[in-house]
Amino acid sequence: MKKSLQLSILLGVALFLLSACTQVITETEIITDQAVVLEPADAETISEEATIEITSSGFSPSTLTIAKGTTVNFVNKDANNHWPASAVHPSHTEYPTTGGCSGSTFDACKGLAQGEIFIFTFDEAGEWSYHDHLNPSLFGKVIVE
Repeated sequence: MKKSLQLSILLGVALFLLSACTQVITETEIITDQAVVLEPADAETISEEATIEITSSGFSPSTLTIAKGTTVNFVNKDANNHWPASAVHPSHTEYPTTGGCSGSTFDACKGLAQGEIFIFTFDEAGEWSYHDHLNPSLFGKVIVE
């Protein structure tokens, strides 16, 4: 009887730990009040403001001119992960609002898988260079008027 109770407790603990380790996160990961990363399943919530596609050859368009307060969707169309972030690599400090995971809030804070979207609202006027943190030779610019 004692062994069966111990076995039951052990099995219960194992099932609990297994369920905790295999939890699937389906909610949108909010990085800051200016930036969001959406999973591919959430793509229908893409903003209608402006979109920059990320492919193996870079960002398209590579230069985008927008009004202050415009939201930009960075959509990974490539099979490889891409990480859009403010210049300068690797500090990401060119965009002036601090926070995020390194220097600026303009930072996806992770590599985006194919179909994932990084959404960022540009609240500061200026010319903001950015790059792919996973491949710094890919870069672009957002001009905020």
